[in-house]
Amino acid sequence: MSALAGRTRAVLDRALAVYAADPAAAAVLRAHRDRLDGPLRVALAGTLKAGKSTLLNALVGEQIAPTGTAECTRVVTTYRDAPSARITAIPRDGTPPTDLPVVHRRGALVIDLGGTAERLRELRVDWPSASLRAVHLIDTPGADSTRPGVAGRARAFLSAEQEDEDGADVVLHLVRHLHDADVAFAETVGERAARGIGPAGTVAVLSHADEIGGGRLDALMTAAQVARRYRADPALRRHCRTVVPVAGLLAETARTLRATEFAAVRDLASTPREDVEDLLLSADRFLDGRFPEALERRERRALLDRFGLHGLRLATTLVRRGATDSAGLAAELVRRSGLEDLRAVVGTQLVAHGDVFRARAALGALGRVLHTVPSPRGGGDTAELAAAVERVLTGAHEFAEQDALVALQARGGPDEEARRLLGGDGPGATARLGAPSDAAPDDVRGLALDALARWRRAGEDPRADRARADVARVVVRSVEGILAGRSGG
Repeated sequence: MSALAGRTRAVLDRALAVYAADPAAAAVLRAHRDRLDGPLRVALAGTLKAGKSTLLNALVGEQIAPTGTAECTRVVTTYRDAPSARITAIPRDGTPPTDLPVVHRRGALVIDLGGTAERLRELRVDWPSASLRAVHLIDTPGADSTRPGVAGRARAFLSAEQEDEDGADVVLHLVRHLHDADVAFAETVGERAARGIGPAGTVAVLSHADEIGGGRLDALMTAAQVARRYRADPALRRHCRTVVPVAGLLAETARTLRATEFAAVRDLASTPREDVEDLLLSADRFLDGRFPEALERRERRALLDRFGLHGLRLATTLVRRGATDSAGLAAELVRRSGLEDLRAVVGTQLVAHGDVFRARAALGALGRVLHTVPSPRGGGDTAELAAAVERVLTGAHEFAEQDALVALQARGGPDEEARRLLGGDGPGATARLGAPSDAAPDDVRGLALDALARWRRAGEDPRADRARADVARVVVRSVEGILAGRSGG
């Protein structure tokens, strides 16, 4: 447990003693206390067919979230690591949860709700997976669903004030292209986060990056250029931590590639290149064109569903260039999908700071309880608790770092070193200093002393505006923490 989590837990324990006779308030506080040491809760949000379930499968490396051409996610669904598989349906009316059958079909988990979706508040899927130990992934319904009540469930979940264990810590917002509604979503989450309400921030994901640039082999390079342009957008960068391009379908298929699929791609790649390129000009040509080798239309359909046109073009090219087995092809497809870049962002910018997000959410929830629920034992207790909350909020440098990172986002510009020193690439000393992870202690100390001198000068520069001087002072404290051995990792 981090020192910040320990201080927050101590305040929550005192609050639980004060509100022991108020079941509702105690439940809120207990849920936040229990979450302090738990996995980061990451919600995947976006419109219908933005690729939320597909990306979730790619992150986990297994097909556990239903995908397809129809609307698959109609209930907020949390995926958690557990010793054994279990699917639990939680009704909206408060009646006891019920277990659903765990069914596999063609290597994928099947969740059959029948006609009960409108009566459910949440689904919980327990699944043995190392990928779900550090994070719980939460699949949300399409924000533009036309089914009665479905879009409302997504909005209600994402706008919740995190007053129970079901809230999200951060959001991956999946978009095909960034429209005004997407910017408005990031603004809403960002403004609420600034008040300590709801998710602590948003990462935008261009989840169909392979479709940008017409699905050419260099589509991901084009998507990376688009993402850089979005990251520089003043309206977005104030509220969005970053923008990451990912070919979600390609990533899911690569992480779950089957031997039979590799064999089919290898056979396709053995066909003369001109013929393959002609067949892959469109989905109709691929499904209905004449192949030199027999490949049933059903098999072509399955390949197209799994890879997409871009994925088939890329996979056949890689096989021609030397990918000789399914493991080699899968590794290269993952590398080119952008998935590892997203995983790195989740790890360094979200999971590594999870204790900060959870502590701020817990203190915010306690503040709202103090403001709205009278103390059963008199006003003195609430005044003392409010003072304790304020001491943690003002005394924790981790909160100052997060606020400074947000300020840097809003400003834009070339303050890469400041972002790194504030923990933007991870809280460890070497990550902050841009040094190799195995750097010698004397080298780390030398880099920290150099950075300290630079940023002290920046904070005292009379030409610096107020915002930059404020950031510089926070950076100085962060570097002092490195020298004192207080940085994480």
